[in-house]
Amino acid sequence: MAFEPPRRLVRALGETAPDAEGWLEKLPEAAQQAVALRELTVERVQVPGGRSSLVVLVRRADGTPAVLKLAPPRARPESERAALAHWGGLGAVQLLEPFTTEGVLLLERLHPDVSVRSLPEAKALLEAAGTLRRLWVEPPGDHVFETVAERTGRQAEAMRATASAAAEVAALVEAALAARAELLAAPPEHRLLHGTFRQSKVLAGERTPWLAVGPDPVVGECAFDLARLVRDRVEDLIASPSGAATTRRRVKRLAESLEVDQERLRGWTLFRAVESGARALRVGRAQDAELLLEFAGWL
Repeated sequence: MAFEPPRRLVRALGETAPDAEGWLEKLPEAAQQAVALRELTVERVQVPGGRSSLVVLVRRADGTPAVLKLAPPRARPESERAALAHWGGLGAVQLLEPFTTEGVLLLERLHPDVSVRSLPEAKALLEAAGTLRRLWVEPPGDHVFETVAERTGRQAEAMRATASAAAEVAALVEAALAARAELLAAPPEHRLLHGTFRQSKVLAGERTPWLAVGPDPVVGECAFDLARLVRDRVEDLIASPSGAATTRRRVKRLAESLEVDQERLRGWTLFRAVESGARALRVGRAQDAELLLEFAGWL
């Protein structure tokens, strides 16, 4: 079959990784090779799919359902592989093959169209938080994962550049960078984190009800990982007259349920919201930027 990359993937890589054009051109051939090497039967390409990888629903030679995932180097697929191997299926999707092909992962099949986002909001947050807790383990002693300080350092440089070009975000960027500096001065722990956790990253499974997918792993404090979950369904929060109060209650509830410091969670939530808003502004997603920066202003 033809492995045409979904429009969502092409658009997202065009915004964030213009250098991935060559990878996209070679993607159909790479997918064919990956399928042939593993003797897989292809069911379909997952659409709309992800923003950083091609996801193909397949069956192995013995009929077992699986997922074949192909990602460009910029998406750090080898880091994802290492994290999934370390978790060993506890709280996260499981690797299904011992050998490696660069940029290709064969994973257990979950229910790709059923995430915790389909649940009522309070239940979704509870299930997502419980899944996230299982991922927070000691990293391998010889790990090569990026640290929170390294990742946010790169992001901070881009945020400063955005603030220089767009004066209306300068105050929020300054507040976010100040929060980052204070938080990095004395991190309370160093755990292996999912890195890009949100409700849509938790899918229904067979082994356990919910399992995390699509990590961009990083090593640092747990509050950093939880911060992205605070702003889930941000469009609903912004549309609500009580959005600001709901956000503050959510910070408190999540901090207490996962035993992280509330002020540290608030600080990382601020930084990550401003970083995402500034990035949306840079690539021309003005509406997303407006939502994210208004949310950040509540913090």
